This record gives sequence, C-alpha cells and structure tokens, in this order.
Amino acid sequence: MATTAPALPDLDAFCARYLAAWNDHAAAAMADLVTDDVVWEDPALPAPAHGPAAVQQFMRDAWVAFPDLRFDEGERPHRTAGGDQVAWRWRMRGTNTGPIDPPGFAPTGRTIDIEGVDLWEMRDGRIALYRAYYDFNALAVQLGLAPAPGSRMEKGVVALQRLGARVAARRHAR
Repeated sequence: MATTAPALPDLDAFCARYLAAWNDHAAAAMADLVTDDVVWEDPALPAPAHGPAAVQQFMRDAWVAFPDLRFDEGERPHRTAGGDQVAWRWRMRGTNTGPIDPPGFAPTGRTIDIEGVDLWEMRDGRIALYRAYYDFNALAVQLGLAPAPGSRMEKGVVALQRLGARVAARRHAR
C-alpha cells in the first residue's frame, strides 16, 4: 500500500508569517509556527532551545543585541520542500547596539549582513526541528569579535596559539 507524504503548509504563506514574527518583533507569533516540543539549533546558541518559550527568549535576546534586526530572502530566494523537510535560504541584517547575551559581549555598534540556510523538519504544518546554518566566523569578524583573515590581529592570534601549543606540548611531555 502506498503512503502519502505529510502535508506541508503553503510555504509562501508560512515563510511570510515566519519573517513577520522576526521583523515585527512578535515573539508570540512564533508559537503558532513551531511545535510544542520544537528543538531549535542555531550557531549563536550554546545549546539547542527546547519548546516555544525558549525560542521566543532567543528571539528577544537577538532583538536586544540587534534592535533593527531584519530577515529577508535575499537577492536569490530559494525554498525546497519534500516530505516533511524544508530548506530555506535567508539573509539577516542588523546593527549591534545592545549586549550579545549569551555570552555577554558588549555592543560593538557594527552591522552584520549574513546569508544562511534553515533546515526544518515539519510536523502538522509547524517546525518540529529547526537547524540554522551560517558562517558564524564571518558574523564574528563583522562584529569585530574575531580578527579578519590576513589581518595583523589574526597573525598575532596565530602567534599566541602556537606559543600556547608549544607550552602545552612541553607540559604534556613531562
């Protein structure tokens, strides 16, 4: 007997609601887009968020750090859906005028412009498993939290790492 794939929501409408939740600073609206047992994985989180309340707190923390945070689908929108799986390309922009907590970085006043991809596992028309993929190092460089590739600061960090590795190797050899 053939089985049918689970029904996915109208992705145009769903993504519009998702973007509105972020861009309108409407954390409560996210509860209708995720399951009660959603698992939310994002490189900015120290551990996955579990449940709508944790996702909403993540959103509020992001808006404190980036009050003008905006998402869109970028210049080359892409959505792919099959079965209960969705891949969605996005672009995130904002200015860091508030603390980034966790981990507790002070505001840098710098702007970010990052593209990424979300992979969603859907259940009953809502996100049950959320995984964000983006270049977290590029984000850190844009914020001034990591040295730019090829910069003097990067060369200094490399020199310190090598020194630390030599010291650790000597200690280990004893």
